[in-house]
Amino acid sequence: MSTTSPNATSVEENPPKTTAQIHASFPSAGFLRRLAAMIYDLLVAVAILMLATGLALILPAVLSRMGVITLSDDLTAADWLNQTPIFGIYLLTVLAVFFGWFWWRSGQTVGMRAWRLKVQQRNGQRLTKKQAAIRILTCTFGLGNLWVLVDFKNHRAWHDYAAGTELVTLSKEANQLYYWKEL
Repeated sequence: MSTTSPNATSVEENPPKTTAQIHASFPSAGFLRRLAAMIYDLLVAVAILMLATGLALILPAVLSRMGVITLSDDLTAADWLNQTPIFGIYLLTVLAVFFGWFWWRSGQTVGMRAWRLKVQQRNGQRLTKKQAAIRILTCTFGLGNLWVLVDFKNHRAWHDYAAGTELVTLSKEANQLYYWKEL
């Protein structure tokens, strides 16, 4: 004879949700929240670019000491760096690694964490390296987010469609977790 009531549900009928299933149910992020996170991340990105430029300025100084190049009052280390497109490519690579690492590792940059946003796969899982790379290559420096203003149904940006990802707004409790290692 069973001692459970007929209205009680068993664990087999309603298994506990995984973290990925919970994250898949969070709402898509709106444009203003995305914009606020982008502004916050812009400040962090500028600081990183300043640090990367400072490190890059060491190269012409070392090359000058070794006698490989000659620097003068007319040709400073900064001028020497700006003469080549390699410096611009280097700075873009630094930015790509910054955003790609955070998107792949935890789904959140510093600005996204402050605004409780997380980029994830549509099923709630963390991004793969390939998805992070696709987002980097298709984000067009944030202009793809303008599509959110037109996409009323899904609230996804161009780079979200290209990479098969979505940007969601987390609850305060979910935002307290770090790295989402169980995903």
